[in-house]
Amino acid sequence: MTPTIIPFAEGEARLDWIGLTEALAEGHRLPLSGIGDLFLYRGPDTLLSRAAIVDGLGALVKTATVFPGNRRLGKPAVNGAVSLFSDATGELEALIDFHLVTKWKTAGDSLLAARHLARPDSERVLIVGAGTVGRSLREAYGAAFPAARFTVWNRSADGAAALAAAYPGTMVASDLEAAVRQADIVTCATMSTDPLIRGDWLRPGQHVDLIGAYRKDMREADDAALRRGRLFVDARATTIGHIGELMDPIARGVISAADVVADFGDLASGAFARGSDDEITLFKNGGGAHLDLMTARYILSKWR
Repeated sequence: MTPTIIPFAEGEARLDWIGLTEALAEGHRLPLSGIGDLFLYRGPDTLLSRAAIVDGLGALVKTATVFPGNRRLGKPAVNGAVSLFSDATGELEALIDFHLVTKWKTAGDSLLAARHLARPDSERVLIVGAGTVGRSLREAYGAAFPAARFTVWNRSADGAAALAAAYPGTMVASDLEAAVRQADIVTCATMSTDPLIRGDWLRPGQHVDLIGAYRKDMREADDAALRRGRLFVDARATTIGHIGELMDPIARGVISAADVVADFGDLASGAFARGSDDEITLFKNGGGAHLDLMTARYILSKWR
């Protein structure tokens, strides 16, 4: 078998955000045979290798390098490679651009959650973090909430201004607290090790989407936010015992693993859903390899 090679621009031209969320939902109806993560650290640098196999979709290995210092060199902080293997034979079926899979998996993961947890009448979306993921979120949320008003906050005002300029109609917030209080949806994609989102700022009916904090020493929301929110994750197996956003407060008794109401495996049962207009829903995007596999299979299907 000669593997299909899918580059970024040509592959992306065939995709749409709503279609991806539907593919992710369908993928969670299939049996997950195995999933595994390998994390290696060298100071601030991270090597993350993730693998998954799902009956009916095949297998995938995705290796990512996260080198924060690359920003000083004008290079992407995150790089890597994605290999998709045949479900029938295990042969290498496709090599898909790493950044294409990562962009669509990460934002699509959060968008699937928002389509079930955010109020459909949400009118104001706040993006916290103006990096590469922040731009993906602007595109993804814009597809599901086309009438919403978008605002971006970033530690660097220049970064926020650049994102706003790239997406006309997007406003820049200088006061994070005020922006959070005004938003219906808060989606946060940062490299923060200290909480940015405070529970005292939240109000009934909001949806909070947490994407950063992929390491054990990282947090984007404080303890009060976790206590006030009704907690959801994309997969219990790849978040509760692996990510600082949950590991730290669970270890200190602030919350327990039982406080996680549902993950995407509960979509079919209806448990992954907002319970009332007034509750605060809080979603942790962990982005396991099974989601990369579902995304890669969706990309390949559209390519063909």
